[in-house]
Amino acid sequence: MSQWGASVDDYRAIENLIYRYAERIDAGDLEGVAELFRHGAITAPAHDSRVEGYRAVLDMYRASCRIYPETGTPRTRHITTNVLVEVAGEEAIARSTFTVLQATESLPLQPIITGRYSDRFQRRDGAWVFRERAMHVDFVGDCSAHLLYEPPRPG
Repeated sequence: MSQWGASVDDYRAIENLIYRYAERIDAGDLEGVAELFRHGAITAPAHDSRVEGYRAVLDMYRASCRIYPETGTPRTRHITTNVLVEVAGEEAIARSTFTVLQATESLPLQPIITGRYSDRFQRRDGAWVFRERAMHVDFVGDCSAHLLYEPPRPG
């Protein structure tokens, strides 16, 4: 993708979407996470999985993410790094890496999953929005206190 014509504001808006996902999921704001994908999809290419739109994304997170009643959160910290953004007109792509940390009453602080995001964005009504987030898992630790299912191991 060409980067000509893109402003610093474009890059910051896209980076903020990437970081906003981490902030919302760590806050237990599943509705806020789903809102980020109102016009987009989340995929897991290694598992041929795709959910698209607000309702499907919200349902997926409600069915998969453990929320602790005492905090209203999953007791996680999603750390997103190595963000690379390329903008071309009304579309953009980004790549980043993620590490999820978790600590609970019975689980000491530890990384539970790491991987990469491959994101696509589009400008819609003057604002950048997610078009698609592909999640590529590289390493999986003990996710039993975070997920309501046993995640597939990378092969």
